[in-house]
Amino acid sequence: MTRVALCQIPIDRDPKTNLETVRAALDAAGDADLAVFPECTLTRFGRNITELAEPLDGPFVDTLREYARAYGTALIAGTFEPVDGRVYNTAVAIDADGELAATYRKIHLFDSFGARESDLVAPGDHPVVVDLAGLRVGLVTCYDLRFPELARALVDQGADTLAVIAAWAQGPFKEEHWMTLVRARAIENTIWTVAVGMAPGTDGYGVGRSLLVDPMGVVVTDLGPAPGVQTGRIDQERTERVRATLPSLEHRRLGITGS
Repeated sequence: MTRVALCQIPIDRDPKTNLETVRAALDAAGDADLAVFPECTLTRFGRNITELAEPLDGPFVDTLREYARAYGTALIAGTFEPVDGRVYNTAVAIDADGELAATYRKIHLFDSFGARESDLVAPGDHPVVVDLAGLRVGLVTCYDLRFPELARALVDQGADTLAVIAAWAQGPFKEEHWMTLVRARAIENTIWTVAVGMAPGTDGYGVGRSLLVDPMGVVVTDLGPAPGVQTGRIDQERTERVRATLPSLEHRRLGITGS
């Protein structure tokens, strides 16, 4: 089994403050093998992200690597990388030795509900699966959750766990969408799904409700709206049992089209 900590933290504008919050969350995570933090862990989303964005060898990611090494805990967190006047919305996966194991640049940008993420963010162009803490983790960022073809592509690349990091925007039915979509991605792919959101803020971002969902869609952990850290266990034998009973991935009929 893999012990995973869902770190539903508040995110400040100041990256140094956020690093202190990350360290406190790792203290609370105890003996977790993997700690998952929200999208935008570097800084809250806003116009200043282009000013605060850092390269992957900058002080923010370097400090995350130091934390992972010091705690012996792999981690996933969101940052911003500068690129041609905009940024990439990047998830970093760092192993327990402090090595940068993978980066994923968010593919689907949140140009919805009156927002235009693409004004500030450049899109990534390929799905990423990383070996981390004994798992094959497919990386998903926030709005990506609404695109089932991405999760399926990750499963086809061998992912046995989905890690969704988010700063899910607030609004009518938004929390219901989050809950439904996280469970749907777990159910349709018969896969463990770790979905960690930013704790709610006053600027319209963050609904909390970080979830650990098993391959049958059972919500094992739900952090609710308040900041917090909770550790759960991912049991891949559970995945095998579910897929033996519900082999839907084997039943796909690709290439079928309407007349």
